Amino acid sequence: MSDQSSPAPPQRRTFLMVLPLIAFLALALLFWFRLGSGDISRIPSALIGRPAPQTVLPPLSGLQDNGAPVPGLDPAAFKGKVTLVNVWASWCVPCHDEAPLLTELAKDKRFQLAGVNYKDAADNARRFLGRYGNPFSHVGVDANGRASIEWGVYGVPETFVVGREGTIVYKLVGPITPQNLKTVLMPELAKALK
Repeated sequence: MSDQSSPAPPQRRTFLMVLPLIAFLALALLFWFRLGSGDISRIPSALIGRPAPQTVLPPLSGLQDNGAPVPGLDPAAFKGKVTLVNVWASWCVPCHDEAPLLTELAKDKRFQLAGVNYKDAADNARRFLGRYGNPFSHVGVDANGRASIEWGVYGVPETFVVGREGTIVYKLVGPITPQNLKTVLMPELAKALK
């Protein structure tokens, strides 16, 4: 009579131990190719074609331009003007990289730049703008992040193009870079300016 409780052969035991690792690696590769290789800046926004959120944000306290306080963000300021709305924070590393590009963009008077300072300390935000220069005509403070949720922000930095009618026409997820400024953002601004 044979013993039914004999252990499995060593090869089979090794295979059973390695099987979860193989399954994990297969899933990791699948996620990598489906998510990791895509362009994050092309994540669609449900707000494209819709009015910009009507949330009024208070100004960044103590921020001045030529001795006058810089106003907060009021959606009424979008009417009749093409506006680039940039969501940023002093603690955001990519925001430091894109700051010089925003300063250059501010020289183009065909549109206005507005900033949403996201979950930041006022002192740090003012130091950030003092270091790089303030490209924004309006800076609204989103201390608790609720306004950014209304804008559909995934994380900072993000930039929106708002048309003259106050409608969001484009959203760039991630930092502005020399490459996407030239190939994506400026063409989207040009369309909005027509």
